[in-house]
Amino acid sequence: MRQRQQHPEKKKKKERVRSSFLTRVIILVLLAAVGFQLWRTNGQVAAATAKRESLEKEVAQMEQENSALAEDISEGNTVEKMKEIARNELGYVDPGEYVFEIIGAG
Repeated sequence: MRQRQQHPEKKKKKERVRSSFLTRVIILVLLAAVGFQLWRTNGQVAAATAKRESLEKEVAQMEQENSALAEDISEGNTVEKMKEIARNELGYVDPGEYVFEIIGAG
């Protein structure tokens, strides 16, 4: 029996085809990994942006509350101011005054 010997050129061609295929697979896997990381990073950026907007709203609300408190402090302790605070926070009612509370409106 006679064995067939491959020509050196054909052997190189097969190795080149194999290495070329392997190179393409590795590049494809790397591209997929990079794409996945970009997708995850995009999600993190969106979450951080939403958090920042929420905090900006909270800061604006706190600044408004701060300015209202600063205004109250600048007015000083007047009797009217004390009554207003007592009404709003403690439920104060002047003598002879009636308070009607509507429950379950709607």
